This record gives sequence, structure tokens and C-alpha cells, in this order.
Amino acid sequence: MIWFTSDLHLGHRGIITMQNRPFDSVEEMNRDLVRNFNAFVHKGDSVYILGDICHHMKVEEANEIISGLHGEKYLLIGNHDKKYDPGLFRDMRDFMTVSLNGRYFALMHYPMLSWPKKNSGSIHLHGHIHARQDYNLKNREEGILRYDVGVDANQFTPVSLQQILAFFDGCGNLSESSRDEFHDRLEEARLWAEDVGYTEEDIPNIIDEVRRKKQKRIL
Repeated sequence: MIWFTSDLHLGHRGIITMQNRPFDSVEEMNRDLVRNFNAFVHKGDSVYILGDICHHMKVEEANEIISGLHGEKYLLIGNHDKKYDPGLFRDMRDFMTVSLNGRYFALMHYPMLSWPKKNSGSIHLHGHIHARQDYNLKNREEGILRYDVGVDANQFTPVSLQQILAFFDGCGNLSESSRDEFHDRLEEARLWAEDVGYTEEDIPNIIDEVRRKKQKRIL
């Protein structure tokens, strides 16, 4: 499978307050974001990271964390990214265009008002602005094929290619095979949660607790 994410800001204590992230410490945030990443992305997958993996962290520590992230990684360099070990990535660029599942994508850390083949149905993926999902929904409502793949807009998990295509083609329009594969990954994430000490019954409560903490910070 193919995945996208951005703006994890691992090591950045201040981002918890700045973005009302539902974590009580930077250590909890680092642990949960890495676990979420690896719960969905498999070692044989491809993942495009659209910048700002780490902030306020020594490059040696950042390299160690990145080396533990699953998948064949492509980095679109963000304003907070360090000079990571290039051997950890398949490619590192400021801007990239790719054709995936017959759809053209323009990838960059920063959002753009215009991008290659915009008028021909290409989708622009970005990060940087730490938007919420209502930003992506508003873009869709206005016919703008631009999507923030950052963790703050996607429940602190990577977002799959199939999810993005379904989002812009209309909710629920995943092909049967893509839907089955995606649900398989969700099931594997559930099993992972159990392996680290949670039971299946705990998972809804964990999700509710994250939402409660987030709402409390907003209030």
C-alpha cells in the first residue's frame, strides 16, 4: 500500500499546546505517533512523508527514530527537517510529482495555490499548516483538489492513497479490493494494540479518551 503523512514534529514539546494535541507529554506523543505510523505502514509499503518529521531533536536521535519507521520512505523536506541520513530514504526532495493508480499528484511540504496539471484533475498533497479535517472538507466542497496529509488533520495516523482517492471521488467509493485491504490493516492495528497491552474492549475507550483530551484542550 501507499501512504502519506506529515508534520509529526517528534521531539517538539511546544506543538502539544500550540496545536491542542491530545498528549500529556512529548514522550507520550513521540511513542504514540511512531506506534500509529508502524501500525498502519508495513515494511513493504511506500510512504511519502511531507516534511517536519522532527523538531527540537538532535539529528542522531532523529535518525534513530526514522530508521525504526516502517516502509520505503520518501521525504518532501519541511522547514523544520534536519540533515537526516539520506540512506534512510528512497528519495529526498523539496517538490515531487508522481502518478499513482492512474492519478497525478503534486507533493510538497507547503500548500500551493497552483500546481502541475491542476486543471486536469491532479491532486496536491501538502503539510505545514497543521490544519484540521474541516480544511480538507472545505477544499472538497469548493472543488479544490488539495489535501493536508498532516497528522493533525488525520487523527494522528498516516492516510492511504485509497482514502484520498475515495475522499475526492465521494465517501465510500473505495473499490472492493482496496476496501478489504484497508480493513485488513485496521484489524492488524487492533491486534497490535492488544500486543502492547490493550484489549479489544479497551480500543473504543482509548479513542474516546483521546477525543476527550483534545476537546478539553480546545475548551
